Formats: sequence, structure tokens, C-alpha cells
Amino acid sequence: MSKPLNVIIACGGTGGHLFPGIAVAQQLRCMGHNPVLLISQKKVDAEAAGKYGDLKFHSIQAIAKPPTFSPRMPGFLWNMLRSYLTCRKIIRQEQADVVIGMGGFTSLPPIVAAHHMGLRTYVHDSNALPGKANRLTARWCTAVMLGLKEAAAYFPGSHCIMTGTPVRDELRELPTQREARERLNLPQDKPVILVTGGSQGARNLNSMLIEAAQADPDVHYLVIAGRLDCERVTDLAAGAPNITVLGFCSDMPAAYAAADGVIARSGASTLTELSFIGKACLLVPFPFAADDHQTFNARVFTAAGAAAMYQQAELTTEKVLSFVHDTILNPTARSTMEAAMRALCKSDAAEAIARTISTN
Repeated sequence: MSKPLNVIIACGGTGGHLFPGIAVAQQLRCMGHNPVLLISQKKVDAEAAGKYGDLKFHSIQAIAKPPTFSPRMPGFLWNMLRSYLTCRKIIRQEQADVVIGMGGFTSLPPIVAAHHMGLRTYVHDSNALPGKANRLTARWCTAVMLGLKEAAAYFPGSHCIMTGTPVRDELRELPTQREARERLNLPQDKPVILVTGGSQGARNLNSMLIEAAQADPDVHYLVIAGRLDCERVTDLAAGAPNITVLGFCSDMPAAYAAADGVIARSGASTLTELSFIGKACLLVPFPFAADDHQTFNARVFTAAGAAAMYQQAELTTEKVLSFVHDTILNPTARSTMEAAMRALCKSDAAEAIARTISTN
């Protein structure tokens, strides 16, 4: 191997940026390199820094860009300048050789700083429709790495490399279904449907699924409601023995392993994990996602036969129960969808990104 590289990975802000960044850091360290992670000051990032205490973290200030003519724009530009200067300092301190951003505005200041300092720079985008931040950041990048090939059309002036999106190491060895259900106190004698709105939760989706679960007593529903909505959802589910509500699940490997099928939003991180594990799913895109990018993600998976999709406004109890009973509880339909889901997975995504960083 060539000399170890000092690699800065900017990956904070949401789980969809953070966890792939952690996976890349773990892979780089296995290859003998020295990764350092830049995260935001959000709670989700601080919790991850505590959980992955064997990795090195720095926090920087990063905020989403407001509309161009918003009165918040001067404050945004000032914070970007402060983050840029902080990143230059960290890059010098860590003697960085390479900087990669895993997406979002946390990636922009370190990549611009590294580019101005003459370093190699990369940005990774997980979505079928890239966000504005990544399309802007790509201007200062040596190459753009993609989770889905459909995104390449949005980076016409960039060198694009299809890598897939990494998953965390803990998802590589799932417990057995029996063990997982024991861990989460779920029944062994009923089908289990996992409902998850991603790291932020999903209020309207939660309400709809509780209503569907109450009409489906022979199926158990594990609803990860999000911390902010947990109390309300718990109240809605009161008296229904076939519903388990969690505000947050720290053991997602067990949640996935326990489930026969999944109902979820279609964020890139969630879809990456579902394809890696091979779970049949019903996708309900978050209707207020930037540029409706979750719908673009879901269409990639439905076109491949790997998932079903309903927009939130058209989802009904009847449609939920039809999916559960006609697909998840139908062995042939379920296995066909699971195989299509696994076919979309790039299980070596972390290695592909690490190789690109270390050899280019």
C-alpha cells in the first residue's frame, strides 16, 4: 500500500449523510488510512460521535441555504465564511491529503477550502435527484461519486463515478429473526411490519399506519415514530396489542431482522439499507422533501420491481392492508420483490469510495 492518507470526511446534518460517512471512515481505517469526520452541531451528530468513540470527529457550523433573496441570506453567507475559515484550520491541523463530502451544506465549506489549498476533493450524492448543495459543491470537486446512476445527468460538467451508497458495519451481520424479536419484545407467532419515517420521523405517515394497524389485528406493527411524535403516536395506539411504538430505535439491525416487510419514506439512506438487506417495502415519499427528491428515489426502485409506492395524499388504510396481505404475506410476491431489491444493492460501496480516494 502507498503511504497512509489523512482523509477528512464531511458528513453531518442528517443520518443520510452521517452514516455513509461513518462507513467510509471505517473502511479507510481498515485500509490503513487516517479518517477524520466533520459533523454539524446537531444532536444526531453528537450522538453518533459518542457511539463511534473510536473515530475522530470535529464539529463545524453549517446551515441550509435560504432562498436567494431571503433576509436570512447575509447571516447564511457570514456563517459559511466562518465555516470556511474553520475548515482551513482543521485541514492544516490534520495535515489532510483528501477531503470528501457526503452531501448537504456541511460539505460545501470544507470542499471549497480544500480546493483552494490544492487538495483533491470529492462529493458523494445518494439520491436519484441530487440536491442543490451537491450540484453547487461539485464545481470544486475532482470527481463526483454517485449512489444511483440516474443522478449523473445532473452533473454534466463533472467526472462521475458510480460507487453506490455505503451502509454501516453493524448491518452486515443481522441477528436471526427470532433473536431480533426477543430483543425488541415482539411476538414470534405473527408477521411483523416495520414502519419508519427515517431519522426525523413522519407525523402523517405515523397516523395513517396506526389506523391501518388497528384494522389488522393478526399482523404486528413496529412503528418507529421519531422522538418528537412518540408520545402522540403512543396515545393513538393505546389499547392495540398488535402495535409497538418506539420513539427511536438504537438497534436497527434487530428492527430490520425482525420484520417481514417495511413501510417507509424513500430517503436515500433508508433505501440503501433496505436494498442491502433485501426487504420488500412500501414507499411513501415525504411530500415536502427538497425538489420532491424522495419521489425520484422511489421511482428508481418501483421501476425495478423492488418496491411499491404511494404518495402520502393517496395512501389509505385499504392500500396499506392490500400491500401487507397481497405482497408481504404472499410468499411468491414477497420473494420476487426481495430479489429485485437485493439486485439494486452495491454491497461494496464503502470499498469503492475508499479505493477511489486512495488511488486517484
